[in-house]
Amino acid sequence: MASLTLTALAENIYRARDTVARELVGFLPAVLTNSDTDEVSINGTVNSIVTEAPTVNESLTPAMAIPEGNSQTIGVEQMSLDSVANVRIPITGENARKLNNLGQYQTAIDQMFAQAIRALVNKVESKVALKVLLGGSRATGTAGTAPFGSTHAIINDARKILVDNGAGSEELRAVIDTTAGVNFRNLSNLFKANEAGSDAMLRNGTLLNLSGMGIGESAQVQSHTKGTGAGYLSDLTAGYAVGDTTIHVDTGTGTIVAGDVITFEGDANKYIVKTGFAGDGDGDIVLQAPGLRQTLANNVAATIGASYTANSAFRRDAVELALRPYAVPEGGDAATDRIVIADDMSPLVFDVNLYKGYKMNLMEINCVYGAKVWKPDFVTTILG
Repeated sequence: MASLTLTALAENIYRARDTVARELVGFLPAVLTNSDTDEVSINGTVNSIVTEAPTVNESLTPAMAIPEGNSQTIGVEQMSLDSVANVRIPITGENARKLNNLGQYQTAIDQMFAQAIRALVNKVESKVALKVLLGGSRATGTAGTAPFGSTHAIINDARKILVDNGAGSEELRAVIDTTAGVNFRNLSNLFKANEAGSDAMLRNGTLLNLSGMGIGESAQVQSHTKGTGAGYLSDLTAGYAVGDTTIHVDTGTGTIVAGDVITFEGDANKYIVKTGFAGDGDGDIVLQAPGLRQTLANNVAATIGASYTANSAFRRDAVELALRPYAVPEGGDAATDRIVIADDMSPLVFDVNLYKGYKMNLMEINCVYGAKVWKPDFVTTILG
């Protein structure tokens, strides 16, 4: 058998990549992607400029002197590429010979690469899904009940939250799990070609865009387990104003955790908790931006919603995924061959290395990645 090299296997690697690119992933193609073949170390950062809302002047006095401008803070937020994922495929000389004698060596290599890339894709997809779960502004729907049971109106409800938060109507996306996908496909007004205006869902199972929102499915939609908090009341004599995010609560028991859905009596909005409260008694919780949608008085009962599956809707540029190959030292490491693959069908970049050892080879496929919700205002959770 000829000596194993990655360049000789390049066709197989690309074929495996293309096969896995058709796996069921919904978040990766829906979010903003920042991928490159430049190497990076773990915990490398990506920066984004953040500006605050300007002051609106409500008076104007004619004068010969030009008035002073309104001060505005320009900040920088960072996303850390804090995760690394790799799959290591060992190939001993003995096993390679056995496969070669069976005429299955090439098939085995193809399948090992396909499974490795599949696992990496799912790992990155689940990271993005978790960030979206914890980064949403508000929620709509019913926890524990898959959406689209009888109507697609939940899409319009989610769109309203995004539009009310200032997301506009362009580049809106929704990602749902396969259970919600089944319900969606069973809506008769969507699979009937004469009513839907297309037979794409009936013939191909393609989820139709609704209300200007592109809809995808993911096998990695995350579930959230609620905290144990109960009996809490808002605690501020003067009450809270629209837009406030830090709320002091008291009298209750148990935990309030990030990702919990919290409601306040008299307010129909379902707020997502950004920072929770770990103990009994009283403490602060922080709501995701843009905060309260109506005023909150003192001693108003708070309710922690049930556990849920986090289907979601968002504006594409509100969520970013960054990927890079893992950095190697100047002059390289012990790898004898290396290929960097920038996937044409997904945003993923894979670094594939071959290491030759004693009576065996090791192939490693890896990437360094991070994800962040830059704008929670432009993300909403569709409870399921």
